[in-house]
Amino acid sequence: MSEDHPRDRFDLVPDAAAETAFLDAWERGRLHHAWLLCGVEGVGKATFAYRAARRLLGAAADPGRGPLGARRDDPVSRLISAQAHPDLLVLERLVEGGKTKKSISVDQSRELPEFFSKSPSQAQHRVAIIDAADDLNVNAANALLKVLEEPPERGVLFLVTHAPGRLLATIRSRCRRLSFPIWTPDRLETLVRNRTGVESEDAEHAAAMAGGSPGAALALASGSTFEMDQLARRWVEGDIDRAEALAVADKFRGAEGQERFEVLMDRLISAVKRRALDGGSGGHRWADLWERLQPLPERTAGLNLDRGDVLAGALADIRRVQAQQGRMG
Repeated sequence: MSEDHPRDRFDLVPDAAAETAFLDAWERGRLHHAWLLCGVEGVGKATFAYRAARRLLGAAADPGRGPLGARRDDPVSRLISAQAHPDLLVLERLVEGGKTKKSISVDQSRELPEFFSKSPSQAQHRVAIIDAADDLNVNAANALLKVLEEPPERGVLFLVTHAPGRLLATIRSRCRRLSFPIWTPDRLETLVRNRTGVESEDAEHAAAMAGGSPGAALALASGSTFEMDQLARRWVEGDIDRAEALAVADKFRGAEGQERFEVLMDRLISAVKRRALDGGSGGHRWADLWERLQPLPERTAGLNLDRGDVLAGALADIRRVQAQQGRMG
């Protein structure tokens, strides 16, 4: 069984305090019908939602796996991992033709009223997870609001959000909020070492670059992502070999290069951000570049731009800022 998806993670406890707060509300008979799970991307919000769903849907508790821990071999856990539990509905961006859609559609959101109109078939509750609520388009958000305005009996809804301020105020006001704090570098480093077996130096580097996100730290410690992060750092810190850059850009020109392109652009943008925030001279130039680069991945996908050309343009901008700094120094 893969642990790449939150529904398959059993041993990661995103935040024990949040889990204890949820259990306390449940045990006191004050279980809110809608929970807004807030925090940076990759901090474990969706993992929490699935952990809570397992217990609500009747999986046997396993305290050794944290307050909301459940047994991996429980029939409920197996059904959820197989995406086959009749009392669980998950809304997330659909993948069609190998491409992930930009948003959660209104048609998907309209599944919620019908789902919650039915009585639970195997459990005491019906549970829905929206991962992420930030991905709801305008009409989908309005359809969700109608469900929140008329709380379903024995229904519990988890809304994962990386940017709660972007949600409709009327949605936020109808949810109980649980905030998930970023992880400390020491905790991230321990997680990376235990999960991946990488050397301490590499684990420390992944933890430092992850921005407090365990998901990001684990991704950075993986082979291809770590290599791309190293490459991006080297380029931003002043060593852009033109032949190497052209060779890398060429790999993105085919349809199969989409995922690698997005990973490299993410690490490149992060490296530029670090330069903008490090307090050195010319920081405002790096900040301007950071702002220009941020929308590039989404714009590239939306307009079907040539990824190799986009990367080459980004590297030309980096060289320009480096040259400006050189003249200042």
